[in-house]
Amino acid sequence: MKLFSEAHKTVFVVDHCPYMAESCRQTVEFDMFTKNRAPGIIPLAPISKSLWTCAVESAMEYCRIMYDIFPARKLVNFIVSDSRAHTLNSWGQEDQNLQELMAALAAVGPPNPRMDPECCSVLHGLVEAVEVLCKCTDYQHEARTTLMENADRVSNRGRIICITNAKSDSHVRMLEDCVQETIHEHNKLAASSDNLMQIQHCELVLIHTYTAGEDSLVSDRPRKDISLALTSEVHSVRAGRQLPAKLTSLVQQHFDLASTTITNIPMKEEQHANTSANYDVELLHQKDAHTELLRSEWKNMTPMTCDHFKGKKVDPHLGSSNRDSAVKDTVTLKWCTPRTNNVELHYCTGAYRISPVDVNSRPSSCLTNFLLNGRSVLLEQPRKSGSKVISHMLCSHGGEIFLHVLSSVRSILEDPPSISEGCGGRVTDYRITDFGEFMRENRLTPVMERGYLMDGSMEVPLERAKSQLERHTRYWPMIISQTTIFNMQAVVPLASLIVKESLTDDDVLNCQKTIYNLVDMERKNDHLPISTVGTRGKGSKRDEQYRIMWNELETLVRAHLNNSEKHQRVLECLLACRSKPPEEEERKKSRRKREDKEDKSEKIVKDYEPEKSWQDTERLKGTLEREKEELAEAEIIKDSPDSPEPLNKKPRVSIGEIQPPEKVKGPISLLAMWTNRINTANSRKHQEFAGRLSSVNNKAELYQHLKEENGMDTHENGKASRQ
Repeated sequence: MKLFSEAHKTVFVVDHCPYMAESCRQTVEFDMFTKNRAPGIIPLAPISKSLWTCAVESAMEYCRIMYDIFPARKLVNFIVSDSRAHTLNSWGQEDQNLQELMAALAAVGPPNPRMDPECCSVLHGLVEAVEVLCKCTDYQHEARTTLMENADRVSNRGRIICITNAKSDSHVRMLEDCVQETIHEHNKLAASSDNLMQIQHCELVLIHTYTAGEDSLVSDRPRKDISLALTSEVHSVRAGRQLPAKLTSLVQQHFDLASTTITNIPMKEEQHANTSANYDVELLHQKDAHTELLRSEWKNMTPMTCDHFKGKKVDPHLGSSNRDSAVKDTVTLKWCTPRTNNVELHYCTGAYRISPVDVNSRPSSCLTNFLLNGRSVLLEQPRKSGSKVISHMLCSHGGEIFLHVLSSVRSILEDPPSISEGCGGRVTDYRITDFGEFMRENRLTPVMERGYLMDGSMEVPLERAKSQLERHTRYWPMIISQTTIFNMQAVVPLASLIVKESLTDDDVLNCQKTIYNLVDMERKNDHLPISTVGTRGKGSKRDEQYRIMWNELETLVRAHLNNSEKHQRVLECLLACRSKPPEEEERKKSRRKREDKEDKSEKIVKDYEPEKSWQDTERLKGTLEREKEELAEAEIIKDSPDSPEPLNKKPRVSIGEIQPPEKVKGPISLLAMWTNRINTANSRKHQEFAGRLSSVNNKAELYQHLKEENGMDTHENGKASRQ
């Protein structure tokens, strides 16, 4: 079916009855020149608009935004209803502009308050709106002509927006029933007509407007299905400033528009030409202009409301701002100093027409004139930290202003990115070779003859290829460091067979042999290709490595468990081999304890070696210092005139020349080495005692010459007596 959405045809029905001539009671200052007024001149009194004026201005604002963004294929038909319906334009493209509508409304004029209200009703306009929707537009006629005999496949949908002053909720229900009956009747007529089209669906939007200071007699109601062909919603809005804001909000909903607010626009002041101030301008455009922005924010897991969106309403995709009591969604982009023109080429991913929300304001007028003069403006995303990101650009083409979406990622015109800059970051260990083999196994080839399935139905080759691709990708790690079994040559037979849709008895036998080989490898304590990337030390223990391998293998087999019954046999064999007997567990525990003890001893040795080397160094340093001191003392004794030359002077002996006594076998203690060295050093410092040399039986005689000199006898106790 050639679909035309409800946005393709919009019918405005504006009530032109006498009560629409009442004042909205919101005053507007008419005399703006309050300064430099001559004394004695009475200022002009403020004025207020009528309900009719507010309704027409709001409807024209709706049409202006629609025409700015969709100059074609979005059509509006205007109907004024009083004692009868007045159709102001047609579905032709030549009537789709504001000038035609404003001229037609000026010809109609304001409501006549003296007209009889009993003969005026908005029902005339609603009936005429249904008739207009049944008429075929040029685009629908072209589609029907293209399809020829299938012209009934062209859909016909539309929307009716009625601005009136309803009496009560029951009055609103009466208007809805009237539209429903009219659609039913006209669909019967259109079924037998070649020029008319049946209405598949119609959206009725009833806007009840009332004067300020009064209570609304009609309550708001969200969208509700009246029938299969009619949907209705009711809005109760005060006339004046709130009605245009409501229509602006509705045009965003009906045409799927988004709002962008340009902030920090530098603009010179009118009163002070040498000064400037920053202003904000809100623009409407298609929501597709924010697709890349939303996608990048969700990818980075950064809430858009913190930087780009302002408002009170919390939404996972958009923020909101409160402007004239109407809730709107808006994206905030910052003005960049324009340094380029539209001649320069920018890599854009899309261009969308824009329409200012407040078209008559001075900031909007200055911005549009600036762009229409051939300048372009770059827009950046406001960020609290980091480098600025320029995401959009405003530029005019052929007298129309477009919002360009600039690519903030790598351009397709540049060199292709390295595989190390993929979705996983700078990863360099992708299974590139395995992926090439995977693509080779899943290539699509032409099929000349189709087969039949087990149930007798015709086999579709494309569906079979999709099924095979799904089975091969149920468990397929992309990175080498994230898998163990796909790095082992011993697992290749099982990994290539388990992905099959059905297994034979030989296939099951080969899978079981693979599992038994893995069990034998674990019994022999063979090394596994476990990645140690990002780990410190030698990595995990051998038992832990095999546990990881068995878990991953079980994950692979369970992923294909439902393929056939023989896949279940492979899983049962795997689970049986994983459950170890008690003696095997005891052997593994003892081996684990032995490895832990070896690790502890290695750690103690490593910790002791630095301490031992430090102690040896300190001991050697102290020994050398003492040798220097002894050498200095020996030189002093030698040079002294009062000290005789030692008789038993021996050459100096170094530390390396100190040998343990021959009678002592085995290692000598440090105390014995030090004692020998002290004795050797002391023997070189004094003359040997003469009595020790002439001793008999290890006893030396004292006072040997005393008897000869004095004629006295000596006793053992040392006392002398004369002879």
